[in-house]
Amino acid sequence: MGDSVSTEQRKRVPKPAAQHPVSLKQLAAHLGLNPATVSVVLNDVPGRSIPQATRDRIKAAAKEMDYHPNQLARSLRNRRTLTIGILVPELGDGYHTEVMSGIGDQLMNAGYFYFTTHHRHRKNLVEEYTRMLISRGAQGIIAVDTALEHPISVPVVAVAGHRQIEGVTNVVLDHARAAELTLSHLYALGHRQIAFMRGQPFSSDSDARWNGIVAVAERLGLEIKPELVVSLDRDMTSPELGYPVIQQLLATKLPFTALVAFNDISAIGSIRALQDLNLRVPADVSVIGFDDIKAAAYTLPRLTTIRQPLDEIGRIATQSLLNRIHGTIAPRDEITVEPRLVVRESTGPVRSRSQTA
Repeated sequence: MGDSVSTEQRKRVPKPAAQHPVSLKQLAAHLGLNPATVSVVLNDVPGRSIPQATRDRIKAAAKEMDYHPNQLARSLRNRRTLTIGILVPELGDGYHTEVMSGIGDQLMNAGYFYFTTHHRHRKNLVEEYTRMLISRGAQGIIAVDTALEHPISVPVVAVAGHRQIEGVTNVVLDHARAAELTLSHLYALGHRQIAFMRGQPFSSDSDARWNGIVAVAERLGLEIKPELVVSLDRDMTSPELGYPVIQQLLATKLPFTALVAFNDISAIGSIRALQDLNLRVPADVSVIGFDDIKAAAYTLPRLTTIRQPLDEIGRIATQSLLNRIHGTIAPRDEITVEPRLVVRESTGPVRSRSQTA
């Protein structure tokens, strides 16, 4: 390989404007060299006999013209982009953010880059964003609280995935155990009149969490009264989620001594609704949350909750995906994570005259 471009041709090629990315062909034309020669030098390809003076001239020109190789194109050719796509419903505080923290840390430690998209549970966006992530070189997908409906052409791990799909590993919490911890705790404190909050229909864990509650209540002989069951339906991640539904429940004047909230965010809003009607937590009504987000330990009162190890779930999901990509360990269809009861200040024993109105 050598100076295959003539001196006359070299004179006719203007130096590219600084504001536009410089291509390999433009750099080679500026130097009067074959593009293959320039590529060999800039990529440090071994075993090629190119004079040191030519090498120095190429590297100096690349620096002067701010030339950067197209790493994506190279990675796509090698089918190794070191890039992961992440699907998540939203990027607000709470569950999703803490799972994302574990994912990000694990990918950073593994030397991977990642793209994150949020879809607000819109099926068309889940499909579209998945295709876009793959077209941009994602070697695998992590879907957090995202309803997948069919196999995908790259390895996939779903956090809170409850559907058996070929090529997808589901990382799930043991919701049966979580329900047992929740109701056994309240039962031991003497609570029998318990209100329940069901999650939004679009939340991946809603059905599994509720089914666990129903099964454990039956074993304990606890009646779940339909009039004491409220359902969430709004797509938000602030305490406002739980506030209005508890206001509506309190307006019925139906007595209850404890509330099982769907998650910590809704529990915090529920406590505010109770307090605004001069009800004390836990003296009048005990409240238990779910997730153990960081804010749970700093509410007033501090929140009793079921801990999901959210950071750890993110790391487990990420390592499982990397294992699928590299084929280092036989892939698993499901990985179950154990919950833990964290008792703080928002639950207490029933008082003989506890009322909610």
